Amino acid sequence: MAQRGIQLDSAKFCCSICLDLLKDPVTIPCGHSYCLSCIKRYWDGEEQREIHRCPQCRQTFTPRPVLGKNTMLAEIVEEMKKTGLQAHHLQPHYDAAPLKKHKLVEATVQFQENICSRSRQKIQQRIQDTEKDVKVLQQEVEAINRSADKAVEDSEKIFTELISLIEKRRSDVKQQIRSQQEEEASRAEELQKKLKQEIAELRRKDAELEQLSHTEDHTHFLNNYPSLSRLSESTHSPSNNIRPLSYFEDVTAAVSELREKLQDLLSEEWSKTSLTVTGVDVLLPQPEPKTRAEYLQYSCQITLDPNTANTRLSLSEWNRKATRIGKHQPYCHHPDRFTTWFQVLSREGLTGHCYWEVEWSGPDVSIAVAYKDISRTGQFGSNDKSWALDCYNQFSHNSIKTPTSVPVSSRVAVYLDHRAGILSFYNVSETMTLLHRVQTTFTQPLHAGFRVYGGSAEFCQLK
Repeated sequence: MAQRGIQLDSAKFCCSICLDLLKDPVTIPCGHSYCLSCIKRYWDGEEQREIHRCPQCRQTFTPRPVLGKNTMLAEIVEEMKKTGLQAHHLQPHYDAAPLKKHKLVEATVQFQENICSRSRQKIQQRIQDTEKDVKVLQQEVEAINRSADKAVEDSEKIFTELISLIEKRRSDVKQQIRSQQEEEASRAEELQKKLKQEIAELRRKDAELEQLSHTEDHTHFLNNYPSLSRLSESTHSPSNNIRPLSYFEDVTAAVSELREKLQDLLSEEWSKTSLTVTGVDVLLPQPEPKTRAEYLQYSCQITLDPNTANTRLSLSEWNRKATRIGKHQPYCHHPDRFTTWFQVLSREGLTGHCYWEVEWSGPDVSIAVAYKDISRTGQFGSNDKSWALDCYNQFSHNSIKTPTSVPVSSRVAVYLDHRAGILSFYNVSETMTLLHRVQTTFTQPLHAGFRVYGGSAEFCQLK
């Protein structure tokens, strides 16, 4: 009876149209699965209709669903082929000889062991990678503390010489360093904690998969394997984006320079001096760059966040280019995704001094910056949370449109001084030609973005 139950469950891997083992399996919205070629032929025969149906449950679909390969089902079918579990084994044979049933069980067990072994290898590799990340984060925590302690010690020596003039400022800077030390160390420790939790969860899945690979209840196996083998995205991968192991050294250098300029700064410039932590840096008032070479010192690497991309935008392999296409991309549902306009935002939040360049083409492209909490149904430039250069020669913010000073070229530069509230757009050629400048107050980190109604836009690789 148990073997008969296995055969009946295995029949689920047959296409109900051709009655053979699934080839290039696709799952349609009602949940039934077919060979890609079979369901296409079936629906092609209904092409004169506007409504398409499921051959099994007769549920109707308008418009015709886009077919996407069911990769997990395809993997299971391939494993069945490798272990000899062919389509004729998948039909119920109540009169099968005991020997044939024995071979079927052996093939099923081999299939389970193979597929579990692959999943365990992936989990074990993830564990090794995550353990390396935990070690790197521990080194970062130690470096943060050492750097902060040294910065406080050096600042104390310098401020002692100026005690009569800047006693209050000394304590303020000390407090800010300590506050940032706590924030940065807490950030790394929190990530470390999450990664340890992820390791524990991966070890649990590994153990359960090992146990599942030996189960004799094959229906239980088929029901539980998909959830155990599915790996969620890692909480964080700090080894790919670890900050330099120096944090507060520039504080000492900036305070030393401040000592030399104290008499002038105290009366006029002190209010413009702030302690801004990006690395950590103390930023004194600086003139805006004049040449492209000067701007390039602030160049930053920016990538697009696939979770924000409208489904009619196709992103390049390295998530630097967005192209408008005619059909919807099979992106998963995500609350950050733009649903109305063909827009996408960067993964990175931008503060401090930032410079990037964009190559664009097509009839309707906008180059924008926006706060992360912008409405996912709002157009760049039509609200107070976004600023957009429309490449048909106008600038938009809060639905106010301003013509650019000159026509927009195919390569555009963007310069952001977040603290000073400066946002500038330039044509890039042998000289930098200003298109539009914004002077405002930014209250949140900004994200670079594109609106591509027709054509494409790409972040340039800057050296």
